[in-house]
Parts: sequence; C-alpha cells; structure tokens
Amino acid sequence: MKFILLTGVEWKKLRRSRILLIMGMAAVMLWIPSIINAHLNFEMQAEGISPEHNFLIQGFMGMAWFMFPAGMVVSTVLLAQTERSNHGILRMLVLPVSTAKLCMAKFVILLILAAIQMMMMTGMYFLSAAVASRTQGYEFLLSPIFVLKLVGVLYVSAFPMIAFFWMLSVCIHTPIFSVGLGLASIVPSVLMINTKLWFVYPMDYPFYIITAEYGKLASNLSEIRMEPVPWIPAAAVFTGICLAAACVYFGKEERR
Repeated sequence: MKFILLTGVEWKKLRRSRILLIMGMAAVMLWIPSIINAHLNFEMQAEGISPEHNFLIQGFMGMAWFMFPAGMVVSTVLLAQTERSNHGILRMLVLPVSTAKLCMAKFVILLILAAIQMMMMTGMYFLSAAVASRTQGYEFLLSPIFVLKLVGVLYVSAFPMIAFFWMLSVCIHTPIFSVGLGLASIVPSVLMINTKLWFVYPMDYPFYIITAEYGKLASNLSEIRMEPVPWIPAAAVFTGICLAAACVYFGKEERR
C-alpha cells in the first residue's frame, strides 16, 4: 500500500473522533481572555512594545507554552486510542504494510492536526484582534504576513515535541499515564528557556521562539538569541530518536 493512500485511510478514521471539536474549543478559550483584557495592552508601552504587538505576543505565549502542546498531547492519545478501542490496530497489522510505515502515516496525520490547530488559533487571533479593535478604538490587527511567518516558525519548531508526544502514546498504552506524562513535560518549559541548555528540551521550542520574538519587539527588554547551532542538530537528533522508538514499539503489544 502506498504511503499517501495509507495516510488517506488514517485521515478518514478521524471522523469517529472529537479531535477537531476539542481543537476548536481550545482556540476559542485561548483568545477570550485577550479580548476581555485588551485594555491592559496599553500599559505595556513602558516595556517598549506597542499595544498591537503585545496583544499578539501575550496570546501566542499562552498558545506556545500550554494550549498548543496540551492539544497535541490529547490528539496523540486520541489518535492512538481510536485504533485500540475498536481493535482496528489488529486489522491493520495483518495488512501487507510494515508497522514502521503505518506508524509514520499516523505521525503525518498528527502533523496535519497540528497545522489545523495552528490555523484555528491563528484565525481566532485575527477575529479577536478585530473585536478588540472595535471595543478599544485602536487598531490591534497586524500584517497577516508578519503573523503567518511567526506561526510558520512555531509550527516547524514543534515537530520534535510532537514526535515525543507520539512516542509516549505508542509506548504507554494507558491513556491517563500518557496524557499525564505529556502534560507534565510541558510545565518545565518556563524554566528551561532561561538556561543555556534550552535546546536539549524540545517541549520549550515554541515558547522560546515567542519569548525571543518578544525581546525583539520590546525595545526595553533584553533580546534572546536563537543560534541555529546547536539548536537544529539537537532538534533533528531528538526527533529521529523519538520516531525510531515509536516505529519499533508500534503494534508490538498487539502482536503478542
């Protein structure tokens, strides 16, 4: 079975899940506080950042630190449980398809889900900024090119983190443990971005990028530098290890 066809089959299985509904609810919940507290953005001009940039950064910080990673944790577990709850994985394992290819097809679906969640949250940003502009009498909307460029960097930087969450869902069959460990791994991101070894902890990549962008936009704050080396090599190695482990353990429990 061709990989593209296999990926299409996996996508069709999502119709039985509530992943997209959960993502939509998370996107709405993320930006409601930003609309309610839009007036507070004018108080941040002392830091050298404009209200419209602060509106974007504060919302994206919540997205990058917790809401997006948490959404990915839930998505990985739901994606894995869709097969296990209906014993679909047993039927897939008897097909003339390698388990590694099947595992990678599901990972691609997970990346698609991550892109959809990013688009939902970005769409809600534009809607929220438009609403805040009307209520505050100030233009909070930023250039779509600027926003989408930042979102694109956030998305790509999240690949290692998503690979880690996928590995957890494959290796840990008990959903509550997989979700708990995934959510627990998000919390230290706040601490890791303040260390010189931030690049060895991929769960902090999206949050680090937003923090670095904050430093660029706020003239009175110290700027955080993002050096390609050792960041990119460390991210590539971490992603490779997580995906290799997931491919090795995928379906191993069911084959016994």
